[in-house]
Amino acid sequence: MNSNQNRLQFLGHSSLKIQTSQDKIVYIDPWLKKNPVCPPEERQVAKADLILITHGHDDHMDEDLPEIAQRTGSRVVAPAPVRFYLQSQGVTTLEPINLGGTIRTAGLGVTMTQAKHHSWVDTAGGQSYFHEAAGYVLTLEDGYKIYFAGDTAIFGDMELIGKLYQPDLAVLPIGDRFTMGPLEAAMAIRLLGVKKVLPVHYKTFKLLTGTPVELREHTADLADLEIIELRAGDWLELS
Repeated sequence: MNSNQNRLQFLGHSSLKIQTSQDKIVYIDPWLKKNPVCPPEERQVAKADLILITHGHDDHMDEDLPEIAQRTGSRVVAPAPVRFYLQSQGVTTLEPINLGGTIRTAGLGVTMTQAKHHSWVDTAGGQSYFHEAAGYVLTLEDGYKIYFAGDTAIFGDMELIGKLYQPDLAVLPIGDRFTMGPLEAAMAIRLLGVKKVLPVHYKTFKLLTGTPVELREHTADLADLEIIELRAGDWLELS
């Protein structure tokens, strides 16, 4: 049934599910099986039209992603080395793309943006397929745009991302140590010029110490900013 409403579900850590107004299902970094905060009922993927992978770390990509992609027929977008790995595992629905490129797939617009985060894929033979992570701007059928920064440090070209794509919502990591913390994320918000922000990648593990409270403190001067805090399993209507 057509929902006539774009919705986002937070699945914990940095994993998200988007249900578009045309009932397309998009997963971003689906780490579900071993995610300690993912709701049990969301750990199985019944349907997927598009899967976006920002990088190959095992807290962003389940081991059974190849099976999910093959079973659902989902298009899969990922940095090139991750794509090569998935291809070696039998995935045939991969979309070739590189940083700065835009494609239209599954009826949606996908732009791959840069991110500052070194990564790899944990394979049976150890760590390999080393690569830099990516971010995405996802454009839904009605033109609503979401910027998924992925795991990243702050970088000045976030200002260009804001000016070029004018995202309606930015999904930013705030956990610190391995990504931006609240201080850096606050500056990223200013560079992007975005009015709605969903913080992710915090509190899943003890080492991830950044909090939405700190982010609010660092952005207290931005009166029109909405920082959206979701619990794993919560839905957010996108409007």
